[in-house]
Formats: sequence, structure tokens, C-alpha cells
Amino acid sequence: MRLAALVLAAALAPQPATAGAVDAFLAFSAGARTATARFEQSVVDRDGRTVERSTGSFAFSRPGRFRWAYDKPAATLIVADGERLWLYDEDLNQVTVRAMDRALGATPAALLAGQGDVTAAFTLREAGRAGGLDWLEATPRAPDTGFDRVRIGMKGEVPAAMELHDALGGRTELRFESFRVGARPAPGTFRFEPPKGADVLDETAPQPGQGSPRKP
Repeated sequence: MRLAALVLAAALAPQPATAGAVDAFLAFSAGARTATARFEQSVVDRDGRTVERSTGSFAFSRPGRFRWAYDKPAATLIVADGERLWLYDEDLNQVTVRAMDRALGATPAALLAGQGDVTAAFTLREAGRAGGLDWLEATPRAPDTGFDRVRIGMKGEVPAAMELHDALGGRTELRFESFRVGARPAPGTFRFEPPKGADVLDETAPQPGQGSPRKP
């Protein structure tokens, strides 16, 4: 899953590391039970070219519930209800359902809305100051997560940016706006019902011989 977008100005070289980004993020993780925000996302290839831009909104409610909605250029919705994660591609009219423990794990979504101690899934370290933000770097402890590391830019005790770096040298960059810690998402924000006629791929269903498939 792409969670991502802050483009740093080329003229701004990173400043010497400052203590506090990790502590600020841990304070956010421990204290922010709910939040909402808007985001801008850019996907950058290994040559530094921006190949995709998108915008959207997200909300979370700990533990393990979040809603990530892309509105431009293509409508895509990701909803986690605490037990299952739903991925809806409006253009394809297709829904994919996954178990939460398989879908989150050591993912960027777990950094913002995960259940439990983030340091159990990630190694955190200070990563300096640049662009007016204090940065930390999160490296997944588990292998095969689809990315090498995540950089998070903190503004006070609120995340203002994330960068997801993959093994091929590309990255996804996110810039957050109107980040409201403590905001109360509307009722139904973390519930999802597949639209009529949608093609539903249920990856929570057991393999043959393991019992009856679980219907979404």
C-alpha cells in the first residue's frame, strides 16, 4: 500500500541532527487516539522524476482503525475496521479484503494508526532537521515489507511529512495538511460495505480443507 508526499527544496541541505524527533513521534503515538488530515502525495522514481501525484484525506482511531481516501486523480479507498482491511478501486469496481494482522504488520499505516508499541515493529533513530521539520527514520524489523525505510518529519508533536523509500531507489512522499489530533471522525468512517456489483477478492478466506470461506 502507498501511503506518501513532502518534496524538500533542493537548496535546503539537511542540518545537523537534533534530538527530539523520536521522542516527539513516540509522544504522538502514545497520546493521539484519533486524528484527521488532508494529504498530498508524490511518487518519485530512482532518477528523481515525479511520476505520479495524488491528493486525499485520512482519519484514524486507535487501535487499528483508519480510513485513507484518494480523491485525485483516481478514487481509491482503504478502510481498516480493526479486524479487516478493505481496499476499493472505484475505477475497476473491485474490492480486496485482507486480515488486519496480515495487512498492517510493519507498514507505514501501522506507524500512524497501529496497535501497540511501534518500536516492536520498527527501529527508530534521529535523522536531522531539514525544511523546518525534525526528522526521524523508521526501519522495519521484519523483512519483505516492500520498503527499506520510512522518514517522518515532525512539526512539534505532529507528523507533517512522510517519505517511504523502496528497495529499487524510488520513494513516495507525503505532505500532511490540517492535521487535527483529537478530531472525532464521523460515525461510519471506519465501516465499509462493498458496492453492489463490485468484484470482491476475499483474502481472509481459508484455503481448501481449512473450513468454509468467510464472507465479507
